[in-house]
Amino acid sequence: MAATQALQAQQRLSWEEYLQLDKERYEIIDGEVHEMATPTLKHQRLVTRLNRAIGNYVEAHRLGEVFTAPYDIVIRRSPLRTRQPDLFFFSAQQLAQNPHLLDEPRTEIAPELVIEVLSPSDSVSVWRDKLHDYHQIGVREVWAVDLQNEEIEVLVWEAWGYRTIGWFKGENPITSQVLSGLELKPQTLFSATPTPPAPEGA
Repeated sequence: MAATQALQAQQRLSWEEYLQLDKERYEIIDGEVHEMATPTLKHQRLVTRLNRAIGNYVEAHRLGEVFTAPYDIVIRRSPLRTRQPDLFFFSAQQLAQNPHLLDEPRTEIAPELVIEVLSPSDSVSVWRDKLHDYHQIGVREVWAVDLQNEEIEVLVWEAWGYRTIGWFKGENPITSQVLSGLELKPQTLFSATPTPPAPEGA
């Protein structure tokens, strides 16, 4: 109950208070709780397709594991700051080096890859702040998925900030440094109807 009241009041939380919160869809920006908008089915469909496509590739090549929100990535403890990306990837090496990671309700370990499906309500300043946070903790690669324009920007970590390696649309396969060898065409993600399965024996 106290956790719910804290969310509604948007009070500034300490690390200790944060640990008592129930899991919800929110991000904490400098101690202030910001509830996240309920996603549309179109948003959720895209997240599901991304999760399936990337997850299958990662599993087939034993590269690690892909996870979805809600799950807190802690940027810093004071002033408290957390993010909940739509999808994120931990490499097999990270999981091996941190055997308790899968049992934790939150992490202070930077994923190798973060994927954000942009909301129409996301302003330039909001997106810039998110990128700054991911850069600060060392996320190697970020995908910005533009649902409205059906394109995906891939950004890679540099010492000074993130560098764009391309905008990908239609049949132009996404280039990823973290998931080298992945062949994923944006068209298959944004298509209104899923691609029918090939006939048996084809």
